[in-house]
Amino acid sequence: QVQLVESGGGLVQPGGSLRLSCSASGISESLYLMGWYRQAPGKQREMVAGMTSGGNARYDDSVKGRFTISRVNTKNTIYLEMNNLKPEDTAVYYCHAPFRGRAYWGQGAQVTVSS
Repeated sequence: QVQLVESGGGLVQPGGSLRLSCSASGISESLYLMGWYRQAPGKQREMVAGMTSGGNARYDDSVKGRFTISRVNTKNTIYLEMNNLKPEDTAVYYCHAPFRGRAYWGQGAQVTVSS
């Protein structure tokens, strides 16, 4: 059973930075795709960034140039470096990984951007 465990998040002022981490356990091979989604109150969950094991990254337009996704394949771990955070980035951030036809999700990490 694949489990995704997140860490990081918290409260930060506008313009600040935060880093999220997510590690997968219960799997002995490298996950092809890992990524981050977020869900703000009253809104649908949306994709933020994703990265393949080959290093190909994709970002939502709203975070391009501010967020950077990275990963360590041998550890099935991904990171999300978030800079120049804005109040509209406030949301619960979820780690996501599809594997053998199933979608796995982390427990969620709250990110609040407020002065």
